[in-house]
Amino acid sequence: MYKHLLLLFLIFLCKISFAHPMPGSLVNLSILETSIKGEAKIPITELQNAIGEQQDYTDINSPFFIQYFLKHINANTGNKKWHTVIHSATTTDDIDSIVGKYKEVIVYFELIAPPNTSPRQFTFNYDVVIHQVITHQIFINVQQDWFNGLHHEQHKQQLGIIALDIPSGKYSPLHINLDQGSWWKGFYSIFTLGMQHIKEGTDHILFLIVLLLPAMLVTNQKKWTNYGGLTYSLLKLLKIVTAFTVGHSITLLFGALNWVNIPQKPVEILIAFSILVSAVNAIMPIFFGKEIYLAAAFGLVHGLAFATVLSKLQLSTTKLALSILGFNLGIEFMQLFIISLIIPWLILLSKTPYYKWYKNALAFIATIAAIAWIVERTNERPNTVSTIMQYIFQYSPWAIAALAIIAIITFFWHQKKIQKTYS
Repeated sequence: MYKHLLLLFLIFLCKISFAHPMPGSLVNLSILETSIKGEAKIPITELQNAIGEQQDYTDINSPFFIQYFLKHINANTGNKKWHTVIHSATTTDDIDSIVGKYKEVIVYFELIAPPNTSPRQFTFNYDVVIHQVITHQIFINVQQDWFNGLHHEQHKQQLGIIALDIPSGKYSPLHINLDQGSWWKGFYSIFTLGMQHIKEGTDHILFLIVLLLPAMLVTNQKKWTNYGGLTYSLLKLLKIVTAFTVGHSITLLFGALNWVNIPQKPVEILIAFSILVSAVNAIMPIFFGKEIYLAAAFGLVHGLAFATVLSKLQLSTTKLALSILGFNLGIEFMQLFIISLIIPWLILLSKTPYYKWYKNALAFIATIAAIAWIVERTNERPNTVSTIMQYIFQYSPWAIAALAIIAIITFFWHQKKIQKTYS
């Protein structure tokens, strides 16, 4: 009885003394084919309490710390011990709403399962701090598990907590038995990930819409002029969308397989540049008759951005093939859905002589957004215009509704005007 009260008192006292938000560590696990990759975030004050302050914490990759982490991070399945690899460690600053700024150590490790052992059932032995600091807690999440549709931090699932058991005065390792999931669940999750990527990828959609703005028009003396007819418009729209799809599918495949590896910064700048070129073409037909090639060429660039999502997942050949297919289908589904909401109203507007003003206004807005994004991505910091544009694009559903209303009013007003002229 007194032992339990003493432990409770010590826990309460330590929580007052050490002003860390948990206090505890956060471990994120990624379930791979034959191993598990992990990321452990440890408050540096907690690590100092466990090891002592005499160590040089500025050199967290020293042999001492690597051996220490190897000793206290491991796993086993029954009598089979897993192999632990410490890939790297670093220190970083973080901010908490209660304690303000604090430092933490991040350890990147990998637990390799023995041959013929499933990485989905194991005992996780993690006691980096808790073996010395009884108030310490370890919150363990899984952030990547293809079969269960987990791919990034926003979909993390908590597996459990390693903490002191007050009645026994001991702590125990965490026994993990992951739900087997399914191939369909993994495929569908990747499909929805592709949809989400387009839904949040304002620049990808804006490029395609601006490229399609003049698709219903014919030219005369290097100017966009009249509506070319429904068959003409639909065929041209289909060709442009198909060219863009073929282009981004190629580089999505190559990038996901790591056959092509281009830094993200120039790719993002080129995507913004593609919007700028498309906007200029919407104002004046500098690429008339060549829109298909333009869509395919810039589709190659956009595909490189899509590929970064899959290339980080470290999947087996079968899972990667299904992921590329599912992700691409998700992208196409969302693209076609958005285009189907917008194109009918653009076709309706293009039947009126006022379309050129709407077209040029939208192209001008896209030009401003593209220039702002080029500057932002070059300098790697937001600017006023890009921030405003991002805020405006949050209300895109309302913008589509407004476009529909404007198109209907403009079209019928023009029809009524024609009737009055001939009456």
